[in-house]
Amino acid sequence: MGSPTVNQREKYEDQLPKKDASTLDDRFPLYLGDWKKSDPRVDDDLAMDNMDEPHMKRKLAILKKYPEIEKLYGHDSRTSLVTIIAAAAQVYFAYLFGRVWTETFWGFIIFAYAVGGSITALYGVLIHEATHNHAAPTVFLNKLVGLTANIGIPVPIYASFRRYHLEHHTYQGVTDMDPDLPLEWEKKMIRGNAALKLLWLFIYPLMYVVRGAAMKKTPSTWEIYNIIFTICSDVLVAKFCGLRGLLYLFVSLWFGYGLHPGAAHFIQEHYTFDDGQETYSYYGILNKPYMNIGLHNEHHDFTKVAWSRLPQVRSIASEFYDSLGYHTSWLMVHWKFITEPGIGPQSRLGRSIEDHKTARKQAGKIRRADNHAYDAMAVEVQKEKDQ
Repeated sequence: MGSPTVNQREKYEDQLPKKDASTLDDRFPLYLGDWKKSDPRVDDDLAMDNMDEPHMKRKLAILKKYPEIEKLYGHDSRTSLVTIIAAAAQVYFAYLFGRVWTETFWGFIIFAYAVGGSITALYGVLIHEATHNHAAPTVFLNKLVGLTANIGIPVPIYASFRRYHLEHHTYQGVTDMDPDLPLEWEKKMIRGNAALKLLWLFIYPLMYVVRGAAMKKTPSTWEIYNIIFTICSDVLVAKFCGLRGLLYLFVSLWFGYGLHPGAAHFIQEHYTFDDGQETYSYYGILNKPYMNIGLHNEHHDFTKVAWSRLPQVRSIASEFYDSLGYHTSWLMVHWKFITEPGIGPQSRLGRSIEDHKTARKQAGKIRRADNHAYDAMAVEVQKEKDQ
């Protein structure tokens, strides 16, 4: 099977710092591993690595060469405005289908997929931005933005997503700790079967609930607030928009988080289409309406950069990001995932917490090793200039 991703590694090879004897982590500077991706036709479980996730160390490597990226840190207040508009629009559509367009069925379904599903997929992006405090200047205001985005989603998602998504960043790929990894039954039942993968993607909205419940954690204070908030907003929607209007929100959620182009980033981000690479970006036209959610390597490397400035990160450090495998079509992400028998739920990378911690302790030494590597590169560049 040929890789569905593309990269421009040959184009940028001379611009990347070279490994030498002082490089403690052999993955430097792109931090790609030497592991083979899991194939559900022959593998029952995830591929495993004995190193930490790549993003913190790659960030150090990039910042050494491009310290100006730190100037891109900070929130973008336009996210709050987009959230308010998106929430108001979806409630308005719920009113139309609940009180005005009450006779149409196929119009309801088509609109819920094409418009409602698209808006709901955008809610996921907005909630993601609020989770990383990119929507407003304070943590509290970001939580309010997250709850506002949750108005158009009739189940309490925001606070749980915030809790578990931040854990995903901290423990990416760590088995039993990263809530984004597939559960045992997903790996055993789905495997590479196209029909089962199609069904699995269709019920993907349910997986958010199931995986969260599998963590067996007591709800946090903000998760309780979110439950109360969502019950109140659902009651108000039912009162003013009717039960059919509330149903519109449920159907939009099911479509928008399932088999929808705007939901393909759930597969694009960490499902291993290539050997040795566990995170992928998407560079396509849908990054514009979905606020650059596809720039996932850039986001994991620089979590303090808001959506609107992520393209600048890629532009500044293009030799790093364009040298990695990336996707150019969300439709093809879904198509390849469904139709390729060598890709399935277990096509992820795992690591033990012990290996993760041990490798992460190298960070201080790696800073010094990276300094040496960049100094050597600078010397070589100067030699070329002098010739």
